[in-house]
Amino acid sequence: MTYCVGLMVNQGLVFLSDTRTNAGIDNIARFRKMFTWEVPGERTLVLMTAGNLATSQAVVSMLEEGIEAGTSEEAAEMLGDDALPSLLKAPNMFRSAEIVGQAMVAVQKRFRKSLDQMNESGGSTMILGGQRKGGTPRLFLIYPEGNCIEATEDTPFLQIGEHKYGKPILDRVIAGDTPLGDARKAALLSMDSTLRSNLSVGMPLDLAVLPTDTYALSERRRIEADDDAFHALSETWSAALKDAFYGID
Repeated sequence: MTYCVGLMVNQGLVFLSDTRTNAGIDNIARFRKMFTWEVPGERTLVLMTAGNLATSQAVVSMLEEGIEAGTSEEAAEMLGDDALPSLLKAPNMFRSAEIVGQAMVAVQKRFRKSLDQMNESGGSTMILGGQRKGGTPRLFLIYPEGNCIEATEDTPFLQIGEHKYGKPILDRVIAGDTPLGDARKAALLSMDSTLRSNLSVGMPLDLAVLPTDTYALSERRRIEADDDAFHALSETWSAALKDAFYGID
């Protein structure tokens, strides 16, 4: 299982993912679920994945191949169904989300017969966010079928994986005018709530912050289990909740 969350506020985007995968009680491993691409001064993209790990990794590999080849839309069309345009040449963020969806469909189509024979699901869900120069920051949730929905002013955050434990704080706190620093804090507390309630989500965490109109990540780091700042945030939040609980008559 996994938990990934993306938040969109006026001041920018925040992304947070765990790294745990679980294929049984005695088969727990760590895999990176956040991937970033930057063209300084022009665009920055962040992708987070949940679901079938083989599908997720194959999708990311296809996207990387398109980026390395610098494939244009016209060239991809000439090369055939499995050829993808480069994410870094997409004219807007929506087209970038469509390209990720195309990769998702292509990977599942390739392995559909064997997956069906073994009664296995190859589904994966992904969150893609970022900003291209000339556009606004945008955030998308991409489904296994390749289609997507977009975060809006009414729904300024998207989650994939084990999302129910971390949703209440986001519902109460996150709005368009939430400062970017507070959005970052809310994402971390949302993850902390999930870590405490579900063993299938685990450290370390990957965090990325993209301020509006900078086209560059202001923060991109891994938070390990012994991170003092995260531990202090978790303890402070626990104490605040207890104080609030006992302060209610």
